[in-house]
Amino acid sequence: MTFAIHGLAVARGIAIGRAVLVASSRVDVAHYFIEPSQVEAEIDRIRIGRNAVVDEILRLQASMMNKGPREAPHELTALLDVHLMLLQDVELIAGVKHWITNRLYNAEWALTTQLEVIARQFDEMEDEYLRGRKADLEQITEKVLRAMNGVASAVVPAPARTVRKKSQQDLLLDDTVDVPLILIAHDLSPSDMLQFKQSVFAGFITDVGGKTSHTAIVARSLDIPAVVGARLSSQLVRQDDWVIIDGDAGVVVVDPSPIILAEYGFKQRQGELERGRLSRLLNTPAVTLDGQKIELLANIEMPEDAPGAVKAGAVGVGLFRSEFLFMGRQGKLPNEEEQYQAYKRAIEGMQGLPVTIRTVDVGADKPLDKALMDGAHLNPALGLRAIRWSLADPAMFLTQLRAILRAAAHGQANLLIPMLVHASEIRHTMALIDRARVELDNRGVAYGPLKIGAMIEIPAAALTLKVFLKYFDFLSIGTNDLIQYTLAIDRADESVAHLYDPLHPAVLRLVAGTIAEGRAQGKPVSVCGEMAGDVSLTRLLLGMGLRSFSMHPAQILAVKQEVLRADTSKLAGWAEQVMSDDEPGLRMTRH
Repeated sequence: MTFAIHGLAVARGIAIGRAVLVASSRVDVAHYFIEPSQVEAEIDRIRIGRNAVVDEILRLQASMMNKGPREAPHELTALLDVHLMLLQDVELIAGVKHWITNRLYNAEWALTTQLEVIARQFDEMEDEYLRGRKADLEQITEKVLRAMNGVASAVVPAPARTVRKKSQQDLLLDDTVDVPLILIAHDLSPSDMLQFKQSVFAGFITDVGGKTSHTAIVARSLDIPAVVGARLSSQLVRQDDWVIIDGDAGVVVVDPSPIILAEYGFKQRQGELERGRLSRLLNTPAVTLDGQKIELLANIEMPEDAPGAVKAGAVGVGLFRSEFLFMGRQGKLPNEEEQYQAYKRAIEGMQGLPVTIRTVDVGADKPLDKALMDGAHLNPALGLRAIRWSLADPAMFLTQLRAILRAAAHGQANLLIPMLVHASEIRHTMALIDRARVELDNRGVAYGPLKIGAMIEIPAAALTLKVFLKYFDFLSIGTNDLIQYTLAIDRADESVAHLYDPLHPAVLRLVAGTIAEGRAQGKPVSVCGEMAGDVSLTRLLLGMGLRSFSMHPAQILAVKQEVLRADTSKLAGWAEQVMSDDEPGLRMTRH
């Protein structure tokens, strides 16, 4: 019987194949008290299990050294590093020892108890990416438990092919030799993903995960159709069922009828043809029908992402999220030299194209500064984060500013400041930038020129733009947070996620007003949030007057196609009508 499972669309495309179920990653944990004389032995059991997992990850990393970026993309190697760091986390280790020593819990019970303690901290984090690292913590805990109990890896090899009578589905797919395989699991770790990449799987489905979970990140980097957060998929789908992954809609179709198979087979072929057509636009300038030049930039997380951005056709980096350099370091911040080298690699990797580096966008709600985490943060989204955290720790901020200034000597670089709202914050920030230059002058260290910009992501900032434009060379609209703050919606909260609406009239007016004010004063304005890479919104943003978009590199060609088909002289009036509508989304669908 045909049925559909709905999840989150995280990686585009259609995959059709037979289901391969991954063994459950859950490990039964015994709970019992030990004798005081057994404490050291239990701690040794944990240590041995942890070391076994560390060795496994190190072996995987060593095997990846000789592989190219398609076999071992940077996102995957970075996630393996995250797992290593979590395994060596001081809080995890100390907590486990506490439960064994003071409560006399057995080793497995102590490990899972400390997992719950730390998991609650992750749940309270505002940043969606960092909150998603809770899944990584759960996975490495399960791997340690498995190692302690001698249980094999959760990923099973592809099943042996058996001779069977062909069904109508087989005949429709011309299934005479090989059938594509779809991996279905409760969750997948980075090491599981490595095995997945080396196998014959055409796509994957997981019960859990979000748009910033590691499975989603790796899927996008490998351009593999995937759906995550599909709830009970691993229980509802049977081994060898026919499965369709619609990575564009976030839908999984199980046991499809011949008609549905034929329909999705057609969509799959159309998707492949469309990708081929898009690839031809790589070297085509992004110019509208009425001659408007449009700047298509890339968002990147690590220096190693820069060459990929160039290859994707980006004309620069509109957002380098520097906080990724600060993650997973057990509270130890990167020093000036380490940051300088990272920023320099990103700038050189862009081969002379501009790179906009955002100062660290983390805060007391993130696990990057242990001292600041001791306090209670009832609403981290409104707390000491982004520029507020930087200004509260001038030494840390000056270190980053000096590193960025030094890197600017190696190419075009811009500096972007997040979450500003008060004129006093702007003046304080500018004073520290001047101080960083003086400190480098006193040391006789070379540095380069920087254009300085502000992120507009708080409604108060969007409503007081004249103050910002007195100080800054450019503006960048962070639509993700702007929408969240304007609508008072936590986009990670499933109970209100349906209210997170980029087409709300208030959001559109704030975005359009920012673009218009910037253009009136001759200051460039870009959009670097998810709206920039959403092709359904490209023409609307062009009609508002936007001429600079920054997005994930994989989205650039699709947005460029919309740009090439657009006539901004005709879109301006339509955009005004959309913004004046009570329900802009309806007008968008009718146009």
